[in-house]
Formats: sequence, structure tokens, C-alpha cells
Amino acid sequence: MKITLGPLMHHWSRERRRDFYARIADEAPVDCVHLGEVVCSKRAPFGDPDLPALSARLQEAGKEVVFSTLAFVSSQREIDDVLHRCDEGFLVEANDVSCINAIAGRPYVVGPMVNVFNEDSLTYVARLGAIRVAPPPEVSHAGLAVFARAAPLVDIEATVFGRQTLSVAARCYHARSRGLHRDNCQIVCEQDPDGLPVSTLDGQPIVAVNGTQTMSHGYVAALADLAPLARLGIRRVRLSPQDLDMIAIATLYRDTIDGRLDPAEALARLRGLTGAVPYVNGYARAREGMAWVGEPA
Repeated sequence: MKITLGPLMHHWSRERRRDFYARIADEAPVDCVHLGEVVCSKRAPFGDPDLPALSARLQEAGKEVVFSTLAFVSSQREIDDVLHRCDEGFLVEANDVSCINAIAGRPYVVGPMVNVFNEDSLTYVARLGAIRVAPPPEVSHAGLAVFARAAPLVDIEATVFGRQTLSVAARCYHARSRGLHRDNCQIVCEQDPDGLPVSTLDGQPIVAVNGTQTMSHGYVAALADLAPLARLGIRRVRLSPQDLDMIAIATLYRDTIDGRLDPAEALARLRGLTGAVPYVNGYARAREGMAWVGEPA
């Protein structure tokens, strides 16, 4: 089972992003790393100048590099940028259906922002060239098993750590929380490197806001599910970067997959790394997303 480090959803400074991926290249036991801006086109220029050097360093370290596209593509320039990445030799992860239309016929990855919820949509994107699909978080582990049987030549990638993307909108909630508009947002999302917590009227944390993106408040922490997922035919798992020690977290997952660490012990160690943020796995169990069920599916 291979481990993928998904795209960075949060907005970090250029220096911090550069240092993060340098450490991932040198120290993290992951097989694949996604680069590129997914959430907001206004953030993209902050990371673009470093993409060639970062991708080269990751590849020299033996890691596959994938370029992730925006989840909300709204201009021909953004489509042209995706085609440019393809021409540069990147394997591209499409997070918007318009990107699939543009790169159809080339090998590509389908990201969790694209609504692949059944076998027909899975086989459709496979016919257009998809070699790997990371389904949306709402797809249960039983559904992933159906996908693995329906398209055995396509790698199904299960997200096993991090906040889940619930939606991406045209409006920026992060800017509105500071009394700003998206056109003059001042990139305030950088002030919350792990997302802005949002609570209900009675004070219960429910989601996190990250620019135009709404995410789960809790982290997926599917350490106990790794062996069952492998038996279901899942060959890849994805970690979503958070404002945490992602190298230590990736090591926990690698050691659990390889049998060096018991899942229960790994989960206890993970708790020491993630603090008080609750764990969730309801979608994996075909339940409400905020639920946590301790036993493997």
C-alpha cells in the first residue's frame, strides 16, 4: 500500500511552504506528493515560483510528484495553466470537471473535489484516461470496495488522515469573517494555518473555514482501517497536510501499514501529535460525517 501526501489546502507563507516540502522530500516515508493550489486562484502566485525546484527535489528523493488543479476553475487562463503542467510532464490531478474535459486522453488523477459517487462515473473518467481516483469523503469504505471491483485497473485512493473538504464556494467566508470582500481579502486565510474554527450558536465546534473552502472540524484518523482497506483492494491511501508534524504522522501510518506498529498504539501516538481536535470517520461507516466509531469498518 502506497502513501500519498495530498495537496496543501491551507495558505502558508512561501518560506514555510518551501521548508515544509523540503523536509517532506528528505524525511517523510511517503511515495507520492501533490503540489499546486487547490482552493483559491489568488493564492497560486505565492507557490508557483518554487514549483520546479520543489518538484525536482521530491523526484530526486524518489517520490512521485502530481500537480493538483484548482477546485473552482473559472477562466481560460487557469485551463491553460493545467495544460502547461501536462506539457511539462506532470501527472495532473483534476479537481474540476472542466479540467477533465481539457486533459481527456492523457493519464490523469481524479481528486476528491470531483463527484465520483458511483461505478458509472468511475468508469466514465477511466475511459477518459484516469489512472487513479480519490473519491469524495462522503463515499464509505464499502463504496470504495465497490469501486475497486468495478475498475480493477484504476487505483482507488482512500483519504485516511486530515480534515475533509465539504465544499468550495465562489465567496470567501474567511474574508467576510474579517469584514473584507474576496476582491480585497488581503489573504487573511494565512492567519489561520490550520483553518478558522466555526461553532454553532450553542458553542459546539462544527466546521473549519479555509478561504472559500469549508472543511470538517475533526480529523479523519483511519489507522485501524488500513489493513481492512488493503483487503478490499485499496492500494493507496492519502494524508491531507495539516498544521502538524506531518513527517511524524506519515511515519505512524507507514509503520502501521508495514506491521511494525499496532493500530491501537499508533492511534494513541497520533493523539499526542494532534492535540484536542476530535477524530471523525462517520462517512467511512456510511453514517453522519461527524461521528467517530472506534472499530474498523
